[in-house]
Amino acid sequence: MKIAFIFPGQGSQYVGMAKEFIENFAESKEVFDLASGILGYDLAQLCMHGPAEKLNMTENTQPAILAASIAVLRPLERRGLSAEAAAGHSLGEYTAITAAGGFALNDAIALVQKRGRYMQEAVPEGAGLMAAILGMDRAAVEKTCLDAAKNGIVAPANYNSPGQIVIAGEKIAVEKAMELAKTAGARKVVPLMVSVPSHCPMMKQAGDRLAQELDKVAINELRIPIVNNADAKFIRTAAELKPSLVRQISSPLYWEDSINRMAAEGFDTFVEIGPGKVLSGLVKRIAKDAKVLNVEDQKSMGETLSSLGM
Repeated sequence: MKIAFIFPGQGSQYVGMAKEFIENFAESKEVFDLASGILGYDLAQLCMHGPAEKLNMTENTQPAILAASIAVLRPLERRGLSAEAAAGHSLGEYTAITAAGGFALNDAIALVQKRGRYMQEAVPEGAGLMAAILGMDRAAVEKTCLDAAKNGIVAPANYNSPGQIVIAGEKIAVEKAMELAKTAGARKVVPLMVSVPSHCPMMKQAGDRLAQELDKVAINELRIPIVNNADAKFIRTAAELKPSLVRQISSPLYWEDSINRMAAEGFDTFVEIGPGKVLSGLVKRIAKDAKVLNVEDQKSMGETLSSLGM
């Protein structure tokens, strides 16, 4: 058995996430105490009790999901669960790097709060849009974006799984691409309820600002490799992390390729750690023979540890 940890990104948050861990494990509560001190507000209170509209603000969501995921990870580590590699979806890549020892937790929390703020400030409210296109292959989606780009910026943003690709860009151009995709035979086209068009050229300014923040932070050598979003390749050294993270914010996210890369290297067990099961669903569609587990509450923790013979 070769285990990889995978960490969720924005969109997986919900009011009540990590509640059982905060209430029952001292090491989980410590994660939130540290995060609250850095952020200047009670993050545990926000995650456990909301309100949802405040939790869903990008600047709050990003540190909340990272803290919740690390808070779930800590008791698993104490019980001896470890992985040979890690990956995370978008924001989750920061969690993966933190889990692998690349960032100190306090630096990671401060970084992703700024990342959320910079992403929000890069594009005026309502100017951008993201949409999921289901049932079309890559070449067809890329052609659709190319044809719609006469109307403005639009490009593939997330290659999530076979037949599930997210596009992002300027609202008018994305809407045109959605029309063209329907005409070209997409099974379903769904606008996403997110406030910023991530992983497209509109995030270039956010990437430039993030690069300055990354310069101020100590990046450590990794205990285990991560598979990065921007290239779907194994990253093993601190020197590779900064340019990868700067590119990640305005480049397509290669999640399907990342899972395939790990499967090709013999990873047969994927454990999603943190809120929700979004990544578990994607992995099941990408690596059909893999064992896929998740931990987000005490019940799923018991089931996962039992399934792994622990």
